[in-house]
Amino acid sequence: MKRSHQLLVALIAFNLILLVVGGRSDTLRAGRGGSIGVDIGLVFDVGGLGDKSFNDAAYRGLINASEELGVGIRYVEPGDGSDRESALRQLASSGADLVIGVGFIFTDDIRKLAEEFPDVKFACIDYSVVPGQPGPPDNLVGLRFREHEGSFLVGAIAALRSQTKKVGFIGGMDIPLIHKFEAGYVAGAKHVCPDCEVMIAYAGTEPKAFSDPITGKELAMTQYGRGADVIYHASGKTGTGVFNAARQLGKLAIGVDSDQFDEAPCCVLTSMVKNVDVAVLEVIRDVVNHAFKGGVREFGLVDDGVRFVYDDNNRELLPESIVKRVNALAQEIIEGTIEVPSK
Repeated sequence: MKRSHQLLVALIAFNLILLVVGGRSDTLRAGRGGSIGVDIGLVFDVGGLGDKSFNDAAYRGLINASEELGVGIRYVEPGDGSDRESALRQLASSGADLVIGVGFIFTDDIRKLAEEFPDVKFACIDYSVVPGQPGPPDNLVGLRFREHEGSFLVGAIAALRSQTKKVGFIGGMDIPLIHKFEAGYVAGAKHVCPDCEVMIAYAGTEPKAFSDPITGKELAMTQYGRGADVIYHASGKTGTGVFNAARQLGKLAIGVDSDQFDEAPCCVLTSMVKNVDVAVLEVIRDVVNHAFKGGVREFGLVDDGVRFVYDDNNRELLPESIVKRVNALAQEIIEGTIEVPSK
């Protein structure tokens, strides 16, 4: 069978599987392989494109790679999240040079496929590291972030900005990854305000907890009703409900993963940004430059992997005096003077 015929069959199979699983695929920017003959595939997490948070940050990195490096890019949105293995497999078998899974729930599937497709490179954002288990194979890189460090800073901001000495945290799925956000946030709030109360709630124990705005609003309304005047969410699309509650009650909220000011300009005090777009761009650049290395890479404050937002949009909500104090705390974390707990 000729290679062109094989490629056609693979592409037809790829599109058929997407129809079956309810996903969506697009070839963007310069077509297949781009202008330099490198093809990148990405599969989104629960919530998909348009969550204005985690997935959208990964998408920005993909688009930037297309524009800056000239690679060809494709993405897939699994229908309900349970078919992510099929999407990863189809990208790997249809010619992608690098396949990226967005989210910790890809860890087991992407590790399995990396072993099955040794000639394809893989990357997993928020790769889950299990103590005692071997590291990822040489063709897989796990991209992780020190979310607790950035959350420490917005926890300090929340406590310093609060008028009631009561602040809230709403997580998506009740799992160790989101516990890192919670632990850092609580530590930051308590560091600057030891007698402040931090209310904690989670939207659920299944992946759908990251795409449940109704529950997000209910939880936020409860915390605001109990006196919290600032709530930080780490819940993906569920956070839309938190912003709706803040808007309705005239309270403050803190975004996550991306700058979420536009979600509720009245109320978004700041956002804890994970530079997922930078991580995606850098791993693609490594592939293009033949410098890809497997293993685990972690991004924290010291390398601008996480940060909080302060710009012209939120200056009226966030006093400069608070920003200066929190920037000083960030420097102490970088220098090791402050050790931020991750659980």
